[in-house]
Amino acid sequence: MMDKKTILENGLLEQYLLGELDVKESEQIERILSSDTELKAYFDQLEEDFETLGFENTITPPALVKSNLLNAINSASNDTKIVELKPNSNSKFYLGIAASIAALFMIGSFWMYNQLNAVKQQLQTVENEKTELNTTIESLNKELKNKNSLYAAIAHPETEKYVLTGNDISPETKVISYVNHSTKSVVINTERLPDLDADHDYQMWADVEGEMINMGVISKDKKLMAMNYIDHSESLNITIEPAGGNDHPTVERLVTNVYLR
Repeated sequence: MMDKKTILENGLLEQYLLGELDVKESEQIERILSSDTELKAYFDQLEEDFETLGFENTITPPALVKSNLLNAINSASNDTKIVELKPNSNSKFYLGIAASIAALFMIGSFWMYNQLNAVKQQLQTVENEKTELNTTIESLNKELKNKNSLYAAIAHPETEKYVLTGNDISPETKVISYVNHSTKSVVINTERLPDLDADHDYQMWADVEGEMINMGVISKDKKLMAMNYIDHSESLNITIEPAGGNDHPTVERLVTNVYLR
């Protein structure tokens, strides 16, 4: 037996509007609507919504249709016979078709909108990944260029090699330096330089006529790096300084040095 709950839960009102129910089911719906004011109000609103959808999504007919219709009216203008139009029992059926088409159009538009948004999100993701990839490639190219420059300085025929060995403060220290006076470059290999805590750094100095000139703080995460070249250097010196370096060397914490030829 069909009741209000069954009608609402199974969408029978919508099917009734769209003409999808058989005659017996339609008659049952009509009887219940005539006796249930709340359900009838819900149905009227549903019918109004479907009708609004149909009008909002109407398709303008070609101009030829309008022209033919006007011609047909003009040709029959002398016929004064008035025919009373009887209510069309199929009006709801056609309204249902229009509403159904409108609903399908709305669903299709919603689906296309979601698909478009999904594609936009995918494109944005691809663009972000492309940007990250370009940044990574740029960083790798820069690193490669830097390393090639270091290797070229080491391999240069006029580059001189100096080994800085540790003293009593740091006997295990061993730093290899490559000095080229013609290209004014200094490259050091710190692979055998003992690790320091976070509060201290190694710093390199050039001795020029008794004055110690800063050549730069030695990086903790690079084993091969370029230092500042200082003209007329007589020796290379490495000290332990506070993290970030110092403006003058802590002589008592000198760990290694070498005199240049």
